[in-house]
Amino acid sequence: MTTTTLAVLVPLLPFLGAAAGLLLGRTAPGFVRPLAVLPTLAAAVIAAVVAARQGGGRAIDAATQLTPTGSVPIDLALHLDGFAVLVAVLVGLVATCVQIYSTAYLRDDPRYPSYAALVSLFTSAMLLVVYSGDLMVLLVGWEIMGICSYFLVGHYWETPEARAASLKAFLVTKLGDVPFLIGLFALAADTGTFRITGILGAVANGGLDHPTLIAVLLLAGVAGKSAQFPLHTWLPDAMAGPTPVSALIHAATMVAAGIYFVARLLPVFAQSGAALVVLAVMAAITMIGSGLAALAQDDIKRVLAYSTIGQLGYMAGALAVGDRGAAVFHLLSHGAFKAVLFLAAGVVIHAAGTNSLAAMSRMSGLTKRIPDAYWTMTVALFALAAIPPFAGFFSKEAILVAAEHTALGDRHVAPAAAGWTVLVAGLLAAVLTAAYATRLWLLAFRGRGAEAPDHGRQPVAMTAVLWVLAVPTIAFGLTVGAITDWFDGHSLTPTVTTAVLSTGVGLVGGLVTYGVWRHTSALAARTRVGTVVAHPDAEPALIEAQAMTAHTAAYGADGDAPDPADPGRLLLGPLHHHAAAGFHLDALYTALFVRPVQAAASLVRFLDCEVVDTYVHGSGTLARWLGTAVRRAQTGNVQTYLSALLAGSLVLAIAAVVFANVNAGS
Repeated sequence: MTTTTLAVLVPLLPFLGAAAGLLLGRTAPGFVRPLAVLPTLAAAVIAAVVAARQGGGRAIDAATQLTPTGSVPIDLALHLDGFAVLVAVLVGLVATCVQIYSTAYLRDDPRYPSYAALVSLFTSAMLLVVYSGDLMVLLVGWEIMGICSYFLVGHYWETPEARAASLKAFLVTKLGDVPFLIGLFALAADTGTFRITGILGAVANGGLDHPTLIAVLLLAGVAGKSAQFPLHTWLPDAMAGPTPVSALIHAATMVAAGIYFVARLLPVFAQSGAALVVLAVMAAITMIGSGLAALAQDDIKRVLAYSTIGQLGYMAGALAVGDRGAAVFHLLSHGAFKAVLFLAAGVVIHAAGTNSLAAMSRMSGLTKRIPDAYWTMTVALFALAAIPPFAGFFSKEAILVAAEHTALGDRHVAPAAAGWTVLVAGLLAAVLTAAYATRLWLLAFRGRGAEAPDHGRQPVAMTAVLWVLAVPTIAFGLTVGAITDWFDGHSLTPTVTTAVLSTGVGLVGGLVTYGVWRHTSALAARTRVGTVVAHPDAEPALIEAQAMTAHTAAYGADGDAPDPADPGRLLLGPLHHHAAAGFHLDALYTALFVRPVQAAASLVRFLDCEVVDTYVHGSGTLARWLGTAVRRAQTGNVQTYLSALLAGSLVLAIAAVVFANVNAGS
């Protein structure tokens, strides 16, 4: 087979698996799990073959016209460059691990067939985005991911948290998609094509007339899809979905799509220095704000959610300084270690019976119950904190090096202001990242108190994939010298200055958090917490749903556990409550947008019911009254009808005579 034929199979196989799984889910349930795992696994293997054939060389393009439009054509096109083939391998690997993990995690879930089909469709949509060479075809995958996220985040629809989270995720991302769609049309109007190669060629020839407007419109969609300030608020709430879904969304699909889109079209954004500065400021606020929020969360998955927002901020920062190689490098390494973190968190929640770090800090022996999750999560947290030699260190250093070169004027793709903004924010975020990673590890695995419940060894399907994903978490960064061909050919090797500086501030953040924990941990034994531990013998998915409900009941919607033994509370001081509530952005949006919209809807409802309906009902009432009056004249008596006829004729005759006399007199 040719490389293009193989590339077509990569998104097609998961799609066919999703369709077959939905069709056979009820009639032949024994086929559901193979149809979930095997097509995705085959797509991952084929994606690896495509990457090997592409080899980081010249991009492979193939296209056929999908439909004539009369103006700008829409093509079914492939564009396989180094970025695309590597991201496709990541998507295939993580999706396969998620499907295998889910076979055990949701083993008794009656909605597993639809869940597995949606995961496969989600995977297919992301692969379509990755390989697509036409923006309209890319938009199809972009929107399919949005609707899949709605159903998957709302999988536990019995819980109010899942229902609200799925709706919020859908609406917030759609809010960004509206200007995004306008930006796509404006871009096509300026360049005359939706083909990515055609757009980049037009940009190189100066064919872009409104670069700032187009870039800002597109950034709105990117902010929604990749959870960047100010449209990031949906992602922490999306943790109400099953843990494997969280891993898929955070590591390899939906939130990565926005970053990947900007990387694909970076020359478009580079035409506007103002747009790059906007992107840099957006990334800086995202990095620092999410780091502070992560340090205050009690729900282990919400810590990881804010962590994802911050790491996406790093990628957006790399793009803001014009280095798409560093951005995609971090996207790949982050995808590996964040998948480990979420899947390991699912094991931890299953073993502990709770998602509350405060409750875990009052348990002992958890590391002995789940050694696989303990060791792989430890490795992934080292990668998250950018400690060498793990993958996160090399990819984060590549971003800081790019920011340093831009700030000092060694690179001229972006303004120096963007470079300084990303560099300073990146270093501050490195301190916060190390701090909340250390806090999570200490509270989850160094608890003191009653023994953690023991309900046997975790399923192999849940633990084996952790080690599979731990391999790139450890080793991917070490390939930095061998993979430059896939990253535009420029070096991603860290420099001594930024390596020492960022590692140093990261170690400071981790050590300070450890010192504070040593000081506060003695309070844990003297302070009870309100969270309820779920039944340990239930399946993992049921335990997670119970844990979320218990957590909300104990601590409220913000999840601010009043735990004096939490080192994050002491580190943040008066900021802690605000950080736990996401700096009240949801409350602000409710006041600025939700309530006015609800008030306007109430006004429209009043006008419809009390004004419009009054006229409608009034016209009907008038017709009914007239009908009643006429009906009374219908007596059925012929003499009455003749009398009325004669009386009427007499009246008409008299009126005619009077009218004639009046006219004669005048």
